[in-house]
Amino acid sequence: MASAPDRLRAREHWRDETQLERLDRNLAELTGELRVVVTGVQVLFAFLLIVPFNSGFRGIGPFERIAYFVTLVFAALAAVCTIAPAAQHRLLFRHDDKAHLVLVANRLVLAGMVFLAVAMCGCLLVVATKLFGVLAGSLTVTFGAVPFAVFWFLLPLHRRWQTRARARPPLDISASPASRPTRGIS
Repeated sequence: MASAPDRLRAREHWRDETQLERLDRNLAELTGELRVVVTGVQVLFAFLLIVPFNSGFRGIGPFERIAYFVTLVFAALAAVCTIAPAAQHRLLFRHDDKAHLVLVANRLVLAGMVFLAVAMCGCLLVVATKLFGVLAGSLTVTFGAVPFAVFWFLLPLHRRWQTRARARPPLDISASPASRPTRGIS
């Protein structure tokens, strides 16, 4: 007998929804996720923008200045990528291109998450280097990058590979949309 999570996954995979309903759900889920991510990106970027105007910034060395600038650029890229789906949605609104919008938005958000992880690691590097020196900063960023890599990217990718490895029954394209499950965008 299948476990409860397996039964739940089977039900979710075979939702009774049309392609358009699935796209609507995907866009709504993405929007909910972005509400969390964009706020964090904006706060980090704003904080980084004001740092050079602090009187203590004058006391940092060349390595810290470069690390700060690279961190600022990655925070800006994270902001661009995570806010871009809203701008694209607004420009493509009512142009009947939701499938493209969801696909591109997903890719932009993934890129934004990579940029955000790098920017957050850069913050760790700048602060730890200022407080304890370059060696401590390097060790801090190295160990700090591990949770980002594992929890944000490796575990989800591993799970994705696991679920793709399972054999899926073929989709009957001759059935009406209401009577068949849809696949491809989940």
